[in-house]
Amino acid sequence: MKIERLIGIITILQQRKRVTAPYLAEKFEVSRRTINRDIEDICKAGIPIVTTQGVGGGISIMEGFSLDTTVFTEQELTAIFTGLKSLDSVSNSASAEKLAGKFGGSSAIRLADNMVIDLSSFYKDDFASKIDLIKQAMKESKCISFRYCYPKGEADKLIEPHLIVFKWSGWYVFGFCRERQDFRMYKLRRLWNLQITEEAYTAREIPEEKKQFGSHMTDDYIISAVYDPSVKYRLVEEYGPACFTVQEDGKLYTEWGFTTQKGALEWFLPFGDKVKVLGPPEMVELIKSTLKNIRDLYET
Repeated sequence: MKIERLIGIITILQQRKRVTAPYLAEKFEVSRRTINRDIEDICKAGIPIVTTQGVGGGISIMEGFSLDTTVFTEQELTAIFTGLKSLDSVSNSASAEKLAGKFGGSSAIRLADNMVIDLSSFYKDDFASKIDLIKQAMKESKCISFRYCYPKGEADKLIEPHLIVFKWSGWYVFGFCRERQDFRMYKLRRLWNLQITEEAYTAREIPEEKKQFGSHMTDDYIISAVYDPSVKYRLVEEYGPACFTVQEDGKLYTEWGFTTQKGALEWFLPFGDKVKVLGPPEMVELIKSTLKNIRDLYET
């Protein structure tokens, strides 16, 4: 991207004092004409650039002029590279390594190596291809189509992609649904047959309330339960070490809020006989009926 290239040129000039246009063109894999336009843009931004001809000549920042910092501190570059490396885990492009080479941030990239953020789970190849395709669609302002699986069935979708979102430990595409005429979130793991269509769109302004992903979801459905101490690690992992009270018999008592009964059921069932729901009564009955249905399934 151009902004990355401009920042990269400024960074190199801060570090190396003088470079040639052919060197920058090769470094950023663009033409000399593009580098000349970049230098003009940097000058327009208020950074005086001097070009000299002949042996020992080149491009440099005017002597006596200096920025407050070297554009990015090592700590800032480390944060940038760490973020890019985390995105590389779900991308087929090694953005961190490429940008590090252009910025000359060798020490910062080494520090970034001390932190690993893998956003891909077990599905990197699947996520990478989907994310790259959606990014291409957004760049070209083209609608995407896909088959989507809901709890109640399946449907073909045509949307205008606006954002790729990582939330609730999952990846989503956020876009304007042509059928619903509204913005919607679609989980990448639930869609397939993803394609870029020839149908173009103009980017829409996203309402502020739609940017608060999941803000409409409340957790005011309070459920009390007691857990066996053997699953303490799971409670701590999900809600922290202060999320329960230890009873005299050693059981772990909790009162947590859930968004829906269905969501609560999906949380409790995997614990098997290591949890007992105490209330409210309708939740207890829902678990009983679900367990009866499971038992009946194996008795037929």
